[in-house]
Amino acid sequence: MTSAPEADWRLFRGDGVPRAVALPSAPPWRRFTPVPTARPELPYLIERQHADVVNAALHLRRPLLVTGPAGTGKSSLARAVAHELRLGELLRWPVNSRSTVKDALYQYDAIGRLRETTLSRDAGEREPSIGTFVRLGPLGTALVPSATPRCLLVDEMDKGDVDLPNDLLTVFEDGVFDIPELTRLPEDMADVEVQTHDHGGTVQVHQGLVQCAEFPVVVITSNGERDFPPAFLRRCIRLQLPVPDKERLRAIVEAHLGEEALRAADDLIDAFLRRRAPGELATDQLLNAVFLRTGGVDLNAEGLLDAVLHQLTGAM
Repeated sequence: MTSAPEADWRLFRGDGVPRAVALPSAPPWRRFTPVPTARPELPYLIERQHADVVNAALHLRRPLLVTGPAGTGKSSLARAVAHELRLGELLRWPVNSRSTVKDALYQYDAIGRLRETTLSRDAGEREPSIGTFVRLGPLGTALVPSATPRCLLVDEMDKGDVDLPNDLLTVFEDGVFDIPELTRLPEDMADVEVQTHDHGGTVQVHQGLVQCAEFPVVVITSNGERDFPPAFLRRCIRLQLPVPDKERLRAIVEAHLGEEALRAADDLIDAFLRRRAPGELATDQLLNAVFLRTGGVDLNAEGLLDAVLHQLTGAM
């Protein structure tokens, strides 16, 4: 008895035999293209009462602290706000244990300046401007005065140092910071062109001071892994995003993958809901499973569905 040929979806077979394989298109959320040709922004699905909290933060121009389990759309909310309100490219500050407010405001490359200045002097050329070696971070760029406020995503604040929320209080209250390396310059060098966090962007800084005209739109996300100080919470508008129910999951699948994919997704949604009860699952894991099915992948293959819909907590 001969074995049946392997299904076409198995691109890698682990037999050590090189073969020409046409890789299928990546999922829409895993394609990266230049901004001018980027795919249209998908609608962000949100309940009216949750959208109202977002609007309250916009009116008050207070930071919006968004909490909820993984996969509830916390980070995507910031992108949706920036897109709908035409606030320009979203500024992102991914927080980790080494993050500091200073680095988020600006960075100064002193070693690079020393090296380039020495080379210029040796070559008899004009020394480069100090602004060439100053680059505003995402928070610093958000505080640059502009016709419309920028939108800043402070992602996973609870991953940062315990003092980080308190260190942000002054900036959140005053909307201003200075760059000491520029404030020490003589009067005839008061205006310096520095780089921004935007790709290729620059802005003129006067006497080393950056003062926003309007406080930016700030969205802070947290997975609830740590409590924040009361003084920090008092300055934020808080939004708790719930895990999506079956109808919301169906709407998400349809929005991302289309009506045809939704028709083949009911049993996967049911499996997702069953598995979500004992442990955490993210919505993008469901989208991964539906995408694989629409591409002809046999999700009934041993262990495959378990690999796609694996719990995000507990031992592996």
